[in-house]
Amino acid sequence: MPPMPAANRAQEPSTWQKRTMGAMMGGGVGLTIGFIFGSYSILRSGSGPRGLLATLSQYMLSSAATFSFFLAIGSVIRNDALLPPHMEAARLQLLPPLVRSKAEGAMLVRARWDAERARRTVA
Repeated sequence: MPPMPAANRAQEPSTWQKRTMGAMMGGGVGLTIGFIFGSYSILRSGSGPRGLLATLSQYMLSSAATFSFFLAIGSVIRNDALLPPHMEAARLQLLPPLVRSKAEGAMLVRARWDAERARRTVA
């Protein structure tokens, strides 16, 4: 099957969009984790002088800010590749394995040395 024309392919999201998506996901995860741990903390030790809603919202917002910050950075770093993911997967499947035995490594080194010697004698 021939490859699709470049005009019909979907454009990859920009780095800014990746960061925003990571921050949104981190915010959602952080709010959920903050609600769970904040509720547990309030049930275990009470809400304190600020009240139930203020204490729970502080747990949720601080957790959301932390998670969104790190997920935003992580999503940009993780997706910052030269090749699209499907091309990277194909490249890794088609390459020979990088782990070789000692004997194969020694044969490759000897072959390179012989090629260098041949080039030196010709030149």
